[in-house]
Amino acid sequence: MKKKILISTGGSGGHVIPAIAFYDHLKEKFDVFFTLDQRGSKFLEKKKYNIKIIPAPRLTLNLIKLPLNFTMLFVSIIISIFFLKREKIDILIGTGGYMSVPICIAAKILNIKIYLFEPNMVLGRANKFLIKFSSKLFCYSKKITNLPLKEENKLVVIDKILRKEIYNFSNYSKDKIEDKINLLIVGGSQGAKIFDENLKNSILKLSKKYKLFVYHQVSSLDLKNLDYFYNNNEIEHKLFNFEENIFQYIKESNLAITRAGASTLSELAFLRVPFIAVPYKYATDNHQLENAMNYKKKGCCWVLEEKEFNEDKLTTLLTDIIENKEDYLNKKNNLEKISYENTWNNINEKIISFINEN
Repeated sequence: MKKKILISTGGSGGHVIPAIAFYDHLKEKFDVFFTLDQRGSKFLEKKKYNIKIIPAPRLTLNLIKLPLNFTMLFVSIIISIFFLKREKIDILIGTGGYMSVPICIAAKILNIKIYLFEPNMVLGRANKFLIKFSSKLFCYSKKITNLPLKEENKLVVIDKILRKEIYNFSNYSKDKIEDKINLLIVGGSQGAKIFDENLKNSILKLSKKYKLFVYHQVSSLDLKNLDYFYNNNEIEHKLFNFEENIFQYIKESNLAITRAGASTLSELAFLRVPFIAVPYKYATDNHQLENAMNYKKKGCCWVLEEKEFNEDKLTTLLTDIIENKEDYLNKKNNLEKISYENTWNNINEKIISFINEN
């Protein structure tokens, strides 16, 4: 009889995307379920997965909201206990975020084995709270910060968890940057209005000097405005939203401007697209900056903090990248070095053997 594994996720795409990847790795050997909140459900095709939506409160120090939040948390824990018992779940995998808190507490009460997953270079607040209940924490580096010293023995370092379909594009041949610049602009699941507003003049200047095609992930609110801008300036482009499969655009791109969410950077790195990371300055514990700096230290990207993100600096940086082919190629080669062992089978074997042995 197959073990039953529950993956807890929700919130933003940064939590849901790696959860989908875990599902794809586990679904052949185990019975796999999802729990998530209403916010995270928009990132999953409900007909494709076993899904249970369990509401989870965002815990806050706001004294007015605190009593209500704790009441909602208690209710969520009770719902989770009944769900875990009814489905006879053997293992819980939590992907972080406030959504994982009630289900992990319920699993601890029922003595169900808990594994956590942290894709960022900073241990998230929910995972930091929950790690004392867990058996192990899957992560990408032993240098993860915010980790309590007494929990270091729980780390299991794995290669980047990627959605299965990305491996279909690993050997795709791209245009050389000296022939054509295929620029990808990615704001992440929560969007990046600063990209929509601040990139226009830089892109316009580039289009006057180089052959340019822009793939731009855009919010629905700015779709018409940006489409008009590109058409009016005769710049080849494709606008897309977060729900679309981004791999088809990454595979065509040879340079990217992106936020620094862990999943997006992992996918760009795997498909060897050098990128300018613009970390979201309000990310919890500044984890996006830490993610970006991790790649910068390995010589894989450029980092432009939000306070520096203006037309002059961006135009200068983009021009330097295009003109300085040696630096660009070095970063592309470094991306290949850190990704060459990342195969579906390697990661699949490690995860499944670990779960079976523990």
